[in-house]
Amino acid sequence: MTPLFSAIIPKIFERPNISACYSTKNLLISPRVANKNVNRQKFMVKRTVSNRFHTLLKVLALLGLIYLFLLSITLIGSSFKAMGKETAQTIMQMVSNPVMGLVVGIFTTSLVQSSSLTTSLVVSMIAGGVFSTDPDVSIRLAIPIIMGANIGTSVTNLIVSIGHIRRSDEFERALGASIVHDFFNVLSVLVIFPLQLMFNVIGIPARAASGLFVNLGGLKFINPLNAILNPVAKAVLQLFPNHPWIGVLIAFFLLFFALRYLVVVMKSLVLKKIEAFFDQYIFKTTFRALMLGILFTALVQSSSITTSLVVPLAAAGVLNLKKIFPYDLGANIGTTITAFLASLATSNADAVTIAFSHFLFNVIGIIIWLPLKQVPITMAKTFAHWSVQRRWIPIVYILLLFFIIPWLLIFIMR
Repeated sequence: MTPLFSAIIPKIFERPNISACYSTKNLLISPRVANKNVNRQKFMVKRTVSNRFHTLLKVLALLGLIYLFLLSITLIGSSFKAMGKETAQTIMQMVSNPVMGLVVGIFTTSLVQSSSLTTSLVVSMIAGGVFSTDPDVSIRLAIPIIMGANIGTSVTNLIVSIGHIRRSDEFERALGASIVHDFFNVLSVLVIFPLQLMFNVIGIPARAASGLFVNLGGLKFINPLNAILNPVAKAVLQLFPNHPWIGVLIAFFLLFFALRYLVVVMKSLVLKKIEAFFDQYIFKTTFRALMLGILFTALVQSSSITTSLVVPLAAAGVLNLKKIFPYDLGANIGTTITAFLASLATSNADAVTIAFSHFLFNVIGIIIWLPLKQVPITMAKTFAHWSVQRRWIPIVYILLLFFIIPWLLIFIMR
């Protein structure tokens, strides 16, 4: 037998390898199967590219909606300032006792949507001797205004939560996330205000601190959001210079639009992965959440923006109250740190005293209520649960606490 036949005959009678026949690398593969495999691979590549493209579009949509959300908050604040600044200044001149100061602080800050503006007005009035010619008396009248400002500034994120009122589950989570901040501020005032009246627990150390820090010089943080938000907000208000209330209407439209679709987009972007990211990294511990609130608020210089930003995250189920509560407390500290550092640059002892009073009030509140966090958290959950069943409750709450009751008390005590 020739060598050629001896090589071929064993191959003829050899048992074929079935699995090899289906391999894409085997030359015996059917052309139809090969085409199917190629088409399948092309389809998978196209689907992957399509999925990534859709994800990119969703991320861009999310960023755009966040911008509209922040713009609406900025526009609300700018519009209220335009409408209420002169009114707030006039009302502050009526302060004659600490109780009235507290009420005025709530009302005026609710009007202008800015505790920073309230603080600035207070400092200018102390410097002008509006409250009293005695600086110590002026400080004792001004500190309750700062306490009231802490309550008044929380109205913004409550308004944000109303944007979810048509969707029960979202509304309950959003309202709980916003009202827990307000309850902390109210509880802190209920404890600290009587102590301030009786023992001047904030005024004495604040006065001492002003003597230590007044000549140190200060810092002023640059807010990166101002560059992209303020020009647009100003442009909108300039369209209606004599009617700032139109700016409020536009702001509310943008707010409700952004909130409606923020939650939709976040849920479509694999909610569990987003939730895991926040839980494992950003809000992993109480201390980390607290520091995030401090640093982020110091950066953007607005506790209203900081606290309002987590409301849609809560509505989407990304964050819960235990994560949000320390973050809100950090926001309270953050806004006072920026004001304190800015006050140092003025070398004005009264400005430093007021700024440090605001800081000290929040620190004492955190020392009291952070270990007892279940109290405000439980109150917030209960309030949110009731409000889902009777959706008029939060609207009445906002009107009564921030506007009607303070106005009536001011009218009675003037």
